[in-house]
Amino acid sequence: MTSLRRSSQRTRRWCFRLLLLVAPLALLFVTAGPAFTHDEDELMGGTSIQPRGPRPPGHGSSQHDMRLVGFDPLQGRSAYQPIIHQQGKRWIAYIGHHGGSAPNTLKPGAPVESNGTSIVDVTNPARPVYLFHIPGPAGAGEAGGAQMVRACDGSTLPKGVPGKTYLLREKGTQGHEVFDVTDPSNPVLVSTPVDNLRDAHKSWWECDTGIAYLVSDGRPDGWRVSRMTKVFDLSDPANPVFLRNFGLVGQEPGSTGPAPINLHGPISLGPNGLPNGSGKNRIYFGYGTSSQGVLQIVDRDKLLNDSSLGPLVPDNPTSTSPRVKPSPAQLLFPQVSKLDLFPSAGAHTTFPVLRQPVPDFSDN
Repeated sequence: MTSLRRSSQRTRRWCFRLLLLVAPLALLFVTAGPAFTHDEDELMGGTSIQPRGPRPPGHGSSQHDMRLVGFDPLQGRSAYQPIIHQQGKRWIAYIGHHGGSAPNTLKPGAPVESNGTSIVDVTNPARPVYLFHIPGPAGAGEAGGAQMVRACDGSTLPKGVPGKTYLLREKGTQGHEVFDVTDPSNPVLVSTPVDNLRDAHKSWWECDTGIAYLVSDGRPDGWRVSRMTKVFDLSDPANPVFLRNFGLVGQEPGSTGPAPINLHGPISLGPNGLPNGSGKNRIYFGYGTSSQGVLQIVDRDKLLNDSSLGPLVPDNPTSTSPRVKPSPAQLLFPQVSKLDLFPSAGAHTTFPVLRQPVPDFSDN
């Protein structure tokens, strides 16, 4: 009887926890509706071409346990991903923008430029200084702009030039670019690892190794999805080296049946993991934004050093190399685990928070 009573109590606790989890999610879906698919990566073709309606008036500033120190209007461009990077004694913000356009007030006559990347000196957070705007491809929403940005120092990259700073950015849906932003007021294009695509998204760049995981359109190479991973060695940013293509089984060329959902983005903890050693040699891939989500955990070493892939080859759609067109077995080889979420949930961003005790599950 005591055992049955404990089992019943445990069951009730689990039901209560499940209710606490499901209720907020249900509320979010009821109130948010289609807004959850903000980047619409459930669509095979990538981005939507449906026009967006006018935006409602904005709200005033708000705060809780913090205060607003500084502000820059970014020339009125819609911002998506900002990063802050230390360059010498300066702190520089690189902000990726959605598609659209606005006048560039830094130039004579304020010519209208397609949204791309804003560069802002935030060394004095109370007085940010807008330095430069790198235009992106024309187009609305995700069809244009340059939403994603990553930065690495040349002194950290294995083959980088000490003293230089490099910026990796998404080139709308067309591909990915690397800029020399050592002088943030005068960025210079260094290379274009991937181009002439119809979809691209949120990539990751390991500064200590130079390995980059570029979310790219796989269809030119025969893949069945518009977002998968092209792995490049960008340790020398001026000379990108293609390493391999990667995705879920069922996405690769020649596969049949329903294709798994598009990739949203990976997060790599590199060869060494976090300072406490957790997450060593692991990459966390998130597929799906708001539905059919998949979390995939990958052994980084196996992904990069699978001898069955053969010698390095260029990223060429006509290539028959398994580096371009891997087999299901070669896709499964580096996979440590895969979690399929329930149909109405996406993985989106799979940020690992490791070695954190969860009291609610301590009795398990």
